[in-house]
Amino acid sequence: MSEKEITLNEPHSAQKQILDEAKRFNTLVCGRRFGKSALAVNLLSETALAGKPAGYFAPTYKLLDGTYNECLNALEPIVTRKNEHQFIELLTGGRIEFWSLENELAGRSRKYKRVILDEVAFAKNLWKLWTESIRATLSDFKGDAWFMSTPKGKNDFYKIYMRGKLGEENWQSWQMSTYMNPYIDPLEIDDAKKDLPELAFSQEYLAQFNDNVANPFGTAYSARCTFPMSTLPAVCYGIDVAKSHDWSVIVGIDKHGSVCYLDRWQSDWRTTKEKILRLPQAAIAIDSTGVGDPIGEDIQRVKGNVEAFKFTAISKQQIMEGLAVAIQSRIITFPEGIITDELNNLEYIYTRTGVKYSAPDGLHDDVVCALALAWKKYQEVGKGAGQYSFA
Repeated sequence: MSEKEITLNEPHSAQKQILDEAKRFNTLVCGRRFGKSALAVNLLSETALAGKPAGYFAPTYKLLDGTYNECLNALEPIVTRKNEHQFIELLTGGRIEFWSLENELAGRSRKYKRVILDEVAFAKNLWKLWTESIRATLSDFKGDAWFMSTPKGKNDFYKIYMRGKLGEENWQSWQMSTYMNPYIDPLEIDDAKKDLPELAFSQEYLAQFNDNVANPFGTAYSARCTFPMSTLPAVCYGIDVAKSHDWSVIVGIDKHGSVCYLDRWQSDWRTTKEKILRLPQAAIAIDSTGVGDPIGEDIQRVKGNVEAFKFTAISKQQIMEGLAVAIQSRIITFPEGIITDELNNLEYIYTRTGVKYSAPDGLHDDVVCALALAWKKYQEVGKGAGQYSFA
């Protein structure tokens, strides 16, 4: 049999520092695009190439895909057996197994030389899963563990990170911003800073632990924007149309960027359409996703200057980030009540395909969606007339 050559990624300088300083239990807090995934693939591959078993754990099944595929691509010449997103076996006798932390029994009864717990700031019950299931998998081989993630508030991942920072025996921790990756142009990161909310940038690029960072707006920032309902006429409206048990909502914004109109109801399509058609003439952005599509089309036929907006993961992320920047810059105001309640309840999580914004189970984000649509339209109207210079 001809010799098969395997080439792994060459670590960059910050990754080499981590490998040089590593101990048995390691926690890497890093910014996006730092090179966490490449480091994880190298660590898993090296273990399997040495003929040992390794375990990879991620918060969801979907998040297993990328690392599984990267390991498979790197090791393909010597793979003897595989089961998609479950395991890879090599000629060396090494094996990499892939687990979702959605499975509370993940890793039980297994023996590993090394485990990687990836994006675990977003895992539920991390400490319980580690202590009750995963820690024991290292006992036979006296193996090592790597916790890797961007931060998400001061949760279990933060507590694990602090073990290394406080100098506990056999624990090591690093905090690496995106700037530490020499292959990422710093100007690109600076550019992202202009578009992202302050809290999101500090978490996602600077790898900082922030209180309540699961909320994209920041409760303190939202509180600074509370002001009584404006009595001026609206220059634009954002409309979120109800789905299932949700609420239909209209939010109006005046020429100064203050909320001046709020209506929220649960009713049939006819009532919803009548309410919208009775609005004074102004620019409108209306949710046209799913059940909102026929209503949006009807409104467009009757009223002018109506944008039918379809919510997708990407488009929702864009308008929510626009609203977050407005709130953190304090260039929008709104009355305390249902608006602030929904703003403070909204959460976001990072996935491999982007950012998912939603309310926790049992709560609503209809008012926030309408407010974000109204702010989007306000920015467009402002730019069209000389920003914030309405008659």
